[in-house]
Amino acid sequence: MASTEDALKSAILDKIPDAHVDVTSGSGGHFTLNVVSPVFEGKGMLESQRLVLGAIAHLMKGDNAPVHAIDTLKTRAR
Repeated sequence: MASTEDALKSAILDKIPDAHVDVTSGSGGHFTLNVVSPVFEGKGMLESQRLVLGAIAHLMKGDNAPVHAIDTLKTRAR
């Protein structure tokens, strides 16, 4: 069975295939994400973060969601 970290990385790569994704697990379903992709070029921080959060939204929905919170989300173009 895949870990939640793997599920997060896979979901992001499905939507942003050229991304480099680092996932760090915290406690209680909290995670830190660092995502680097050329797709963020020319986009503001909020727009870039929305792309990532949209990709993982299904992992954060419902009472039994494996992801409770993203404590830190960093995006950059390179």
